[in-house]
Amino acid sequence: MKSKKDAQLSSLIGTRDKFVKLRTMLKNKIHNILNANGIVTKKEIFSSGKALEKVLGYDLDKASLFELRIVITEIHSLNKAIEEMDNELKDKGKKLKGHKNLTSIKGIGDISSAILLNTIGDINDFDGDHKLAAYIGIVPRVQVSNETSHYGRITKMGNKIARTALVQSTLIAIRYNPYLRDFYMKLKAKKGSGKAVIATARKLLTIIYRTLKNDWVFEDFSSFKIGPVKKKVYHLSPA
Repeated sequence: MKSKKDAQLSSLIGTRDKFVKLRTMLKNKIHNILNANGIVTKKEIFSSGKALEKVLGYDLDKASLFELRIVITEIHSLNKAIEEMDNELKDKGKKLKGHKNLTSIKGIGDISSAILLNTIGDINDFDGDHKLAAYIGIVPRVQVSNETSHYGRITKMGNKIARTALVQSTLIAIRYNPYLRDFYMKLKAKKGSGKAVIATARKLLTIIYRTLKNDWVFEDFSSFKIGPVKKKVYHLSPA
């Protein structure tokens, strides 16, 4: 059972997730309205306030402009609310046990750390990284028939918000850590980028598990060098 503070943080994380999804949905709406009017755009361009306001300058009919104005106003409001929640998450996350450990891993920022730590709770509740992976929902479905085992897509039975934070952190970590990048590139060549990202996320989760279990703080994550305060040395096998 979560403590009252952990439950409140979990609620805040859930609310933020809903707001982010709503903002994405509204941005998609802008994209669809413009496309319907013959204006081809990329959804990514609506990430800034200036880009959103520029939309209102298009030569469109009154009905389309009215709808766009309402949607853009809501996006501005959501941006402000999400920013406030992000600041609150960062502040509360820094007080969680394990914050320094996780944020010493390149790719894991304050918000992702808060989400992962809130989801994981006490790392000692998990007998191994495989149990943590099952809890997060990043293990493959297994279908057994006679003497044959078939491994399919991940179960997605765990915490979806934490799983998303893990995958997003993985995409960043791949850029900064040669070990994870090589692991990802090899799998990408064999199985495609989608499966490679998930497998690399599973690998990163193992690092997260060991980091929290052993109270490691990385001085240089790219070479898996532990900070001077820590006496243990971190070795990763290429498997």
